[in-house]
Amino acid sequence: MFTDKKWIVVCWLQTLFFSAAFSQDAQSLLQKVKAKMDKVRDYTATGMMKTDVLFIKAPVSKIKSFFLYPDRFKIQRDGGVSLLPKGGVSINLRSLLLTESYTIVDAGVAGFGKDLFRVLKLLPLDEQSDIVLSTLYIDEKNLLIRKSSTTTRQNGTYEMEMLYGNYSRWGLPDKIIFAFNTKDYKLPKGITFEYDDGTASSTAPKNKKGRVEIVYQSYSINKGLRASDFE
Repeated sequence: MFTDKKWIVVCWLQTLFFSAAFSQDAQSLLQKVKAKMDKVRDYTATGMMKTDVLFIKAPVSKIKSFFLYPDRFKIQRDGGVSLLPKGGVSINLRSLLLTESYTIVDAGVAGFGKDLFRVLKLLPLDEQSDIVLSTLYIDEKNLLIRKSSTTTRQNGTYEMEMLYGNYSRWGLPDKIIFAFNTKDYKLPKGITFEYDDGTASSTAPKNKKGRVEIVYQSYSINKGLRASDFE
């Protein structure tokens, strides 16, 4: 017969065992997702960008995206302004997984659209990291991140939704929907892909949602981009 104390110890050990099992499983899933994405060493992509923010009128523009493993990324846009703030914010999905210095919390399963996804929360171990928390909604079967929500110290919380099609086997989305709160943002000074936090005097309306959509038409993958291409 178990005494009360022995029963408490058994329950505690079982809790530790199952927590470790879930943690290990979550880590394994994330590593598989990352391994799939890491098959892409570089790419050049063409597409269209649509900006939907109340205080800026920007036309739909042609863009080119460039990526070089592990963390080189840029977008060239034909005219207009862009709305992505500096300081840890990027439309490049890989930026969420650049480091393994985080704690993974398995948050179970959640619905998004008509499907169910595995939810993992990443808590950076680096106290100096601008990212406070990232939540990933993962398609386990296809090893694809379908949605992410990232909270930063400098730029609030932003979300990305990824839709996949022709390039899903590479972990590359056909469409990205990027949403953020304009609350503390200033208008950019010039034509850049990121906000320039300089001397622009106009400010965005409070508590308004900004939205940027990129639809990629084609990718050229692993063709040999160089670091000099990003200078």
